[in-house]
Formats: sequence, C-alpha cells, structure tokens
Amino acid sequence: MPGTLPRFPSLPRGVTMPALLNSLPRGINPPSLPRGITMPSMPTLPSLPSMPRGVTIPSLPRGVSLPRAVAMPAVTEAPRRLLQDCCSVLDHQTPGGLCGCCWALRPRYKRLVDNIFPEDPEEGLVKANMEKLTFFALSAPEKLDRIAAYLSERLTRELNRHRYGYVCIAMEAMEQLLLACHCQSINLLVESFLSTLRLLLEADKPHLHILATNSFVKFANIEEDTPSYHRSYDFFVSRFSEMCHSDHEDLDTRNKIRVSGIRGLQGVVRKTVDDELQVNIWEPRHMEQIVPALLVNLQQHSQNDSGLFSAFPSLFSGSPAEQTEVCFRELLCRAAYGHINNAIKPVLMHLDSHSLWQGRGFAVQCFQIIMYSIQSQHSHLVIQQLLGHLDANSRSPASVRAGIVEVLSEAAVIEATGSVGPTVLEVFNTLLRQLRQSVDYQLTGYYDNAGKHKTSSIEEKKLQDAVIKTIGSFANTLPIYQRSEVMLFIMGKIPVPGIYPALGSPNSGRMIQVMLLKSLLQVSEHYESSNLLTALPSSFLEPLLSFTLMEDPEIRLLVLSILTSLIDRHLHQDLIRWLLKVGDVQQDICTFQHDVFVFMQHAQRLYRHVYLASREENSGRSHYQALFTLLAVLSVELANEEVVVDLIRLILALQEMTLSNQECLSVFNRCGIHALCAAFLNLLSQLGPPPTLHQHITQVIESREKDAPHLLPEVVFCDKPRLPEGELKVDEALLFIQSKICEALAGSSYSTHCERFNTPYTPQLTEEDRLSKRKSIGDAVSLQVDMELPFCPDTPQTEQITFETLKNAIEDRGVVEEEERRKRMEVVERFQTAPFEEIAAHCGARTSLLQSKLNQVFELIIRPPPSPSGHSAPRSTPVYEMKFPDLCVY
Repeated sequence: MPGTLPRFPSLPRGVTMPALLNSLPRGINPPSLPRGITMPSMPTLPSLPSMPRGVTIPSLPRGVSLPRAVAMPAVTEAPRRLLQDCCSVLDHQTPGGLCGCCWALRPRYKRLVDNIFPEDPEEGLVKANMEKLTFFALSAPEKLDRIAAYLSERLTRELNRHRYGYVCIAMEAMEQLLLACHCQSINLLVESFLSTLRLLLEADKPHLHILATNSFVKFANIEEDTPSYHRSYDFFVSRFSEMCHSDHEDLDTRNKIRVSGIRGLQGVVRKTVDDELQVNIWEPRHMEQIVPALLVNLQQHSQNDSGLFSAFPSLFSGSPAEQTEVCFRELLCRAAYGHINNAIKPVLMHLDSHSLWQGRGFAVQCFQIIMYSIQSQHSHLVIQQLLGHLDANSRSPASVRAGIVEVLSEAAVIEATGSVGPTVLEVFNTLLRQLRQSVDYQLTGYYDNAGKHKTSSIEEKKLQDAVIKTIGSFANTLPIYQRSEVMLFIMGKIPVPGIYPALGSPNSGRMIQVMLLKSLLQVSEHYESSNLLTALPSSFLEPLLSFTLMEDPEIRLLVLSILTSLIDRHLHQDLIRWLLKVGDVQQDICTFQHDVFVFMQHAQRLYRHVYLASREENSGRSHYQALFTLLAVLSVELANEEVVVDLIRLILALQEMTLSNQECLSVFNRCGIHALCAAFLNLLSQLGPPPTLHQHITQVIESREKDAPHLLPEVVFCDKPRLPEGELKVDEALLFIQSKICEALAGSSYSTHCERFNTPYTPQLTEEDRLSKRKSIGDAVSLQVDMELPFCPDTPQTEQITFETLKNAIEDRGVVEEEERRKRMEVVERFQTAPFEEIAAHCGARTSLLQSKLNQVFELIIRPPPSPSGHSAPRSTPVYEMKFPDLCVY
C-alpha cells in the first residue's frame, strides 16, 4: 500500500536475529538506517541441524555449566553491516545490548515515547499514547530524567534530518510533561528541556526560534515549588536580545521574530526576578542587553506610528511596539529600590548614543513609561539619575541639555507624591547651576572652555525657558513648607551688585538676576499659603523689596509680579486684571479679613517701594498695570479700614507727586500715575466704603472722560497712547480732593481713621536704609541735649544735637563706605595671617578703649537733669555706690 514502509525479507528457518548479533565481533554495534531506505535481500545462510522429534537436551545439575561455546564462523563484512543497519532501524537508536534490537524487549519508557509519534507527522501528537506516557511519568517520577533525555535525543535526530513535524511533536510532548510534572520532580526535566531549546534557538530557521520561544514562555509561567541552584539563563538573555534586533528581509517575519524575542525576555524576567537563587537579572551586564533591545523596538514604533498606538492600540495588537511596552512596564514594576539605577542607566546611554534627547519625542515618551511603571516611592531615584546625567552633559549642546531638562519637567509632573526625595534643595541647586552656566554660554558664544563648540542665543534661551519651567514643575509637587524653603533658597542665589563682587560682567549679573527672579515667579504663581506670615517672612520680603528700586525695568516688573502672586492667596489676580478699565464693577469680589496684624508690620516698607517704583522714568504700561494689580489685591485680601485709609493716602501722595515740578517725570509717567490712581480708586470705592466716596470718584472720572481722556487707563495703557503735547496741565476739577474724600468717609466705620489724612504720606526710611547710611555705633551722636549754662567751668561740655548734625548723620557716605569696606578687609586679613600674640595684644587694647567709652556713656546716663534756676543740682550718689546699714540689708 502507498504510504507504508517496505518490509524486510524474512530470515531463513532456524536463524534468529540474536544469533546473528552474537556472531558479530564484540563492541561493534550495527548503525541505524535512514527512514525510507530498505535493506537488500540477504544471502541464504546454511541451516543448523535440528534434533530428532521427541529428543530433548537434558538439564544440567545446579551449579554445573557447559564450557564456553565456540563462536560461529564470521560472516562476510557486507551482510554483517546490513544486519546492523536493520537492527538500528527497528530500535530507533544505537542498541546497547541484546534487548535493544527487539522492540518488545526495550525499556517501557522508550516504547511509550515512541508510541506518541505517528507515522505521518501531519497527524500530530497521538493523544491517547501521550496520556499513557504522562501517567507513567507521574507513577514513576524517577524515570523523568530518562524520558526527557530520550525525548531530547529523538528531537535532535529529527532536527538533524530536517523532519520539523516530528520536532514540533517532541516539543509539544515535553511541554505537556512539564505542565503535568511541575511539582518536586520538574528539575529532572528542565535541563533536557533547556538544552533542547538551545538547539532550536541556534538553528537558522525563524519558525524554530518562534517554536522555542513559545515553549520557553510556557515554562516561564510555571511556578516551581523547589529551588534550582545550577540553572543559567545567560544564553537565553543574549539570544532573545539578538532576536529583538532582527533585520530579516521579510517584514512580517521580522516582526514575528522581534515579538518572539520580546516575549522571551519577558519570560526570562518572570522566571528570575522573584527567585533569589536564580541568576540576578538586574546586573548591569544583563540590563545592558535587555533594555536597549526593548528601546529599539519602542523607538521604531515612535518614529513610524506617530503616536497612533496611544490613540488606537487595537490597530497595533501583536506588534513589536505593543509587546515592548508591556514587557518594559513589567520589567520596571518589578524593580526594587536597589535595582532602579541599573535599569535607568542603560536608558540614558541609549538616548545618548542615538542622539534622542532633542525635542519632545522619544525621550519624553520613554520616561513617561518609566515614571508610570515604577513604584511611587522609588520615583525620586529616577529624578536623581536625570539630574546627575544633566550635570554630566553640562558641556553638551544646548539642544541636548534642553531635552534632558524637558524630560525632568515631565517626570516632575508625573511624580505626584508630594516630594522629590530627601535632597529637595539639591534638585533646585542643580537646575539653578545649569541656568547660570547657560547664561555664561550665551554671553561667550561657546558651550565649552576651549572655545571650539559654538552655541546660539536662541538655543540657550530655549534651554533657560525649559529650566525655569522645570523649576516651577518641581515646586508644584512639593508641600507648602518646602515651597517656602525653595523660595528662600532661590532668593539667596540671586546676586546683588556690591555684595557679590565676583559676579562678572554687569550684563552677566543682570541676566542671572532676571533668570532667577523668573524661577522665583514660577514657584510663587502656584503657592497657596494659609497665612500671610508664611508667604512673606521678613527674611524673604526684605531682599525681595530691595530689587524694586533697581534701574532695570524687567527686574522691577518681575518683583511686582512675585509680590502680587504671594499676597493673592484667593486667586483674585486673574479677575482684577480685567477691572483696570474704569467703570462699574460687575463682578462680585469677596473680601477676606486675614493677617492684618502681620501685614501692618511690613505695610510702610511696601508702600514706600510702591511709591518709589511708580516714579521710575523707564516704567512702562506693564509696570503701572502691575502696580494696579498689587494695590487691588492688597485692598481685597486685607479689607480693613486702616489698610484702606493708608492706600488712599498713598494714592493721594502719588497724585501730588505728578503735580510737583521737583520730580523729573515724563508726560507718560505723569499720565500713567493719574490713570493708576483713577483705576484703583474706582475699584476701591465699590468694595465697601460709603456711596458718597463713589460719587466723588465717579464725578472726577466723568470730568476726565470729557476734558482729559489721557488721564484714564483705557487711553494711556494701550498700544498707541494719546498723550498731550508739551507740559502736562491738570485742572483741580480733574483731581481727587483730599477734603472731599474725608467728608465722604465721615460718619462711617472709616471716620476713626480720617484724622490720618491730615498727615500727608511721605516715604519713610526703613531700618535697612538707616543701617546702611549712618555711621558705626562708636561714632553715634548722643541724643542728650546739654542745657547747662556756659559759666559753669566744672561742668563738662557735651555736643549739642542740631539740624546740621542730623543732616550729616544721614548724608550719602559712598566714599566713606568704600573706606570702611577696605578697613574690614584689612582686619580679616590681619586675623588670618598675624600671629596669635599680636592678635591678643590688639584685642586687649581695643577692650580697654571700649571700657573707657562705656564709662563715659555711664557718666552721661547718671548725670542729673539741669535745674530750672540755672544752677546744677548736687550730684547724686548712684545706687550701686550707696552704703546701707547692716539692719537694712536683707
């Protein structure tokens, strides 16, 4: 019949196969014949003489044996080889003895294994015989190693003969045995199973690679109860990683190979990550193979699919990109605290070697996957890795640094646990250092010290904007108390001319100030404090206000914006910006009575800086709008009668300043201040004061609309303001009158503070100004007035305090301050270089001098006041010099 194997010719009567085998020389085993090759007819051998019928050979007594039989005469070489081939074909293996040639006499496990293979490989595994083999393996688990070795041997033979159908059947049988015997006896199967997979993966057939990968994935999903001490997966890591880089000519085949490689790596991770006795998959040598293999497929998806995978994941089901993202996420979510760095470092190396930092492309997508996959308590480790990488690339092009900073910004937004780790200030210190370096690169035009690599101002500005944005992103993830520390930290980094002599060129110092103030503005815009004391501590407010008097208009504008953001704790700022145009305020602005006591401690200093900032010659439209917003936020956040009265006094002082000829103000500045006063008083009159005040302000505004529209904000604060030609003249009808405002506030809750209008507002010198302008304490002038008569010669003459004395005390001492600074440097140098004996002698002399000065001061303190009659009263004995009787001392 077709399809059946040819039958061998029968042996002559009386000649058996064992007899022929015994006739062969010792140690010679007959080789096996290939399938489908038939044996030729054999020559007829002479038959042995038979015993007569009925005659039997008697049995020998116990212990008695016949002498060794004489070997049969050797047959010719060709028939002997044919017999060996026949025996091998029947046994399917190299026979090991007498029973190997007969199928019925072979071991049972081999017969059970042979029975699972059908005659036609297309029929597949014989399920009934496979069940018998499984039952036998479970009944005799000690035979599992032999069964696996025999299956592996059969598979190797079929693989060498290119019979891939039987190869698939053998792999299926091994998989079923693994699934059935996954308890304590699975280690007997695994070694043969893994060695078989190595053979398939080393072949040059893609379908065999896929077959081996699928089997390995099934094996990886099996949970083992017993540990294994001797397995190694290094080959599988390297081979699966190599499959992920497949460049097969056929696109479909290439995708299948890559998907198989990714699934294989996923199986290796699952099998090894939770078993401490297995290979440590987190070692750098493994991560440097696994991570780049995954990123290559993820990168190609990012370039080819243009983000469609995120929108339509069903279109890419089974693609390398989908499998890569799944495997990458699983790898990262299993990473412990000590493994994060080993997993992130290959990512940074891959992005560097392939120049993938530029733009918002693959690098951002990659770290989004990382931040969403790792455990939240480990996210700060990723931030630290990025910061360290940013420092390492400080000499790289601006596009690379900007890409790293952009990734940092995105990572900070995702990291929403409220902290970026224990080194919060170190994060901002690194970003501010990069900002300062970028300013230096922008001024020099090179991003290296050698001056070989050029950079452009446009690229550096993009980097600076990215750093400032990142600082704001980091600050938004912090709790309130840490944001306050960050603002103080940034404020301490802002250079002040005169205090930091090593600032460099003036342009460099100015640019650094602007960048740091922009960073501070980013932090303050989202700062939400429950009280004003936390938002504006003295250590932060005093240095901030000092920048409002600088000549640079951009710096003053940034400071005003920062102040407004910190004071506006109820988000009134966006609403108030639309109220700059005078008229009826339709919006309802809720007022809050908070922190008045705290504000009053800094109120005069703040009013002073507002007054001085408004008269700067280079102030523009944005400055006056920022001043209006600041004053409006103050009036809304601190709706207190005393605060409102002080604000009105400040506005009247600003109006008076525009009318004074002593101030060198331009026409635009004068019109801008008038418009600022009109807009603020219009808003203030509708927030609580009596209606009579609103009527007076409305009348003045209507008069300006008719006769002087250039005094209103909608005309002045526009793109093309219409200003009068020549000198600005303002009639009294166009001004806000102090007396009418007092009358309007009379009879209301504001009447108790109306007396303060009688004292015009004048800027007061702060304590800082006094300390910077007055002399040292040793040269301070005594405030005691000597009233003694000149004819008393015994009375020591004291210096009298006059107007000239006070004037000289507060005069501008620029030259004197420079001399004092030089003396301080000399003192510091002396204490650093002089010997100890000289320093001790010098300090002793200063101590005696100080004691004499103190004695003089005490003498002045205990001096009695002058007598009205002109005679000095007798000197009274000090209390500490009186001697009391013993009975009075307790």
